[in-house]
Amino acid sequence: MQASPGFRLESDSLGTVEVPEDAYWGVHTKRALDNFPIAKRPISVYPDLVRALAQVKQACARANVEVGALTAEKGRWIDAACTRIIQGARHEEFVVGVIQGGAGTSTNMNANEVITNLALELAGYEKGRYDILHPIDDVNRSQSTNDTYPTAIKVGLAFSLRHLLAELRLLQDSFAKKGVEFHNILKVGRTQLQDAVPMTLGQEFHGYATTLGEDYDRLTETLWLLAEVNLGATAIGTGITADPGYAAAAVRHLSEITGLKIESAPDLIESTSDAGAFMSFSGSLKRSAIKLSKICNDLRLLSSGPQAGFGEINLPPMQAGSSIMPGKVNPVIPEAVSQVAYAIAGNDVTVTMAAEAGQLQLNAFEPVIAHSLFQGLAWMTQACWTLRVNCVDGITANEDRLEAMVASSVGVITALIPFIGYTEAAKIAKVALSTGHPVADLVVAAGLMTRDEVTEQLQPSKLSGMDAAATVAVTDLQGEPSE
Repeated sequence: MQASPGFRLESDSLGTVEVPEDAYWGVHTKRALDNFPIAKRPISVYPDLVRALAQVKQACARANVEVGALTAEKGRWIDAACTRIIQGARHEEFVVGVIQGGAGTSTNMNANEVITNLALELAGYEKGRYDILHPIDDVNRSQSTNDTYPTAIKVGLAFSLRHLLAELRLLQDSFAKKGVEFHNILKVGRTQLQDAVPMTLGQEFHGYATTLGEDYDRLTETLWLLAEVNLGATAIGTGITADPGYAAAAVRHLSEITGLKIESAPDLIESTSDAGAFMSFSGSLKRSAIKLSKICNDLRLLSSGPQAGFGEINLPPMQAGSSIMPGKVNPVIPEAVSQVAYAIAGNDVTVTMAAEAGQLQLNAFEPVIAHSLFQGLAWMTQACWTLRVNCVDGITANEDRLEAMVASSVGVITALIPFIGYTEAAKIAKVALSTGHPVADLVVAAGLMTRDEVTEQLQPSKLSGMDAAATVAVTDLQGEPSE
C-alpha cells in the first residue's frame, strides 16, 4: 500500500491507515477520530488534562529508567518531549474527542503517539519511526490506560481546582469589600419574601463573603481525594508487566514533577475499579455552584426594577436588555452564572451515573466523568471571574430607597417587644399597616415609650445587631438627627 501525497502509513492489529504526514498523532488516534465524531470537542480544550498526561508519562519514563525497564537514552527522549508538552507545546495534537469509548484508551494512545513523535523529532528522526522509539513498547512501558488515565485525570483536576480556588477567593474578597462599604446602610431583611426585621446591606454582603469562604474550605479539602492514585496498577490492579519496584518509583517521580503530595492507593485493585473520589469531588463542586447561584438570585431580586421592583442595589449596566424596550437593562451576569450552576448540577448527575455503571475491575465511563468535571471547573472559574469583575465590584446601593423602606417598615416593631410586650406590639403593627403611620409615632402616641426611648432602640446599630460602640450619627425614623 502506497501512502497518498501528504500522508504516511501506520499500522496496528486491525490493519494499515493513512495519517497526515505532519501529524504527531498516529494510527490509534486516527481510528478514534473516525469512531467518535460525537462531542466535536478535542481533549485539548482541557489543557490541565493534557499537561497531566505528559507529567504522568514523564514520571513513568523516569521510573522505568530507574528500574532498568527502559534505556537511559530513550528515557531522556521521552522526558524531553513531555517537558515540551508540559510547557504548552503541541497541545493542538491532542485531538481525540472528550466523549469516547474504551475507558480512555484513545486518550492514552493519543498521548503516547504525540510524545513518541515529538521525542523522535527532538532526537533528529522522522515521525513514525517506531523502530527507533515505540508508542506502546517504550512510552507506554509498564503502563495501562487503566492506571495512567485516571491518575492523569486526578492530577489535572487538582491543577484546575487551584485555578477555581484562586478566583473564588478573589470573589469572596470582592463581596467582603462591599460588606465594609455598605456597613452602615440600614435595610429591611426578608424571610419567605416577606418583610422581616432590619439589618444592614453590609451584613447581607458580608454573609455572601462568608458562604463563599466556606465553599473555598470545602473545595480545598477535596484535594486529598485527588492525591491517592493507582499508578502502577496497570490493567486491573495486579501490576502485571511492571517491575516490582516500578509503582513506588512512578508515584515518587510524579510527586516531584507535579509538586503535589501524591500517594499510592493501599489497594490498587479497588482503586482501579472505584470512581468514588470523582463522585465526592463532583458533589463538592455542585454545592459551591448552587450556593453561588443562590447569591446570584439574591442580586437579581435586590436589583429588580429599577422602578417597580426592590431596587435596593444597582448592578453595573453591561449591555442593552431588549430589542423592543428602550432603556431596559437586564442582570445578565448573575443570569449567566446561574446557568453555569445548572450545568454543573447536571454534570453531577452524569458523574454519579457513570460511577455506578462501572463493572467488575474497571469503570469504562471515566471519559464522561473527566469531561463533566473539567468542564464544570473551567466554567465555574470563569463564572467567578465575570461575576466579580463585571458585576460585584461595580454594585452600588440605592440609599434613598433603602432608607425610605426602613422608615415605613412595620418590622422595626420587633425591636420594641422587650419594652412594650408582644401583644401591644402586634396591635401597633396592625394599625401601622392599615394607616401607614410610622411605628415610632404610634408607640409614642400610645404612651408606651417616650420619643427618646424609641429613638434609642431604633438606632441602626441596635436594629441590625451591630456593636453599639460602633454607632455613628444616624437619622431616626422621623428624619430628625440623633446623636
